[in-house]
Amino acid sequence: MLEQLLAGLAAKKSLALPSKDQALPGRAERMPLPARHHVNGHPMAPPYPAGLETVVFALGCFWGAERLFWRRAGVWLTAVGYAGGITPNPTYEEVCTGLTGHTEAVWVVFDPQAVALGELLKLFWESHDPTQGMRQGNDRGTQYRSAIGVYSDAQQAEAWASLQAYQQRLAASGFPAITTEILAQPFEFYFAEGYHQQYLAKNPDGYCGLKGTGVACPVSTNTDNIP
Repeated sequence: MLEQLLAGLAAKKSLALPSKDQALPGRAERMPLPARHHVNGHPMAPPYPAGLETVVFALGCFWGAERLFWRRAGVWLTAVGYAGGITPNPTYEEVCTGLTGHTEAVWVVFDPQAVALGELLKLFWESHDPTQGMRQGNDRGTQYRSAIGVYSDAQQAEAWASLQAYQQRLAASGFPAITTEILAQPFEFYFAEGYHQQYLAKNPDGYCGLKGTGVACPVSTNTDNIP
């Protein structure tokens, strides 16, 4: 019965974020995580080795997005989950209703000595269309909106600088304004169900809707004029 209700809500979902009163209640229990990353064997749950940093990227369906980052040299761990919403510890079916407020996102743990955040931001911007609002290609819904989740003031400044730099390039190519959200602390990232983790490594022919704009993004560490 619950599955049928959630399916009905997903079919009727709006492209507007819910209020706290509209959001599903969720639960206190966290989603169980696989012990190890399916591709590189690293432990999935924190704590992670000293010196690593974490950033969160949302750029559409998280299956293809996660693969994009686990293939990048210098990335120590990836995981998929839900960010920027209201409902605590949501399920995938709940997120798909649009009544949790979350977007599908990728948790990226990286070694800043091996790959700069600017390079990861460049990969993020060039791998999707950040001007589409509550959709990404044919995938429509609040869970497909673009976002960057940061865990320090320095990360936030660099994310804003990259957004501004890419906005200039996109505008010159005729694209509208970027709709990407910058999620600063405190925000919650909830790990998704185990079967979603490294999904395209387990199912190589699975769905991947990633498609960029074709506009190159400059790598910038200029943090002037940050909101």
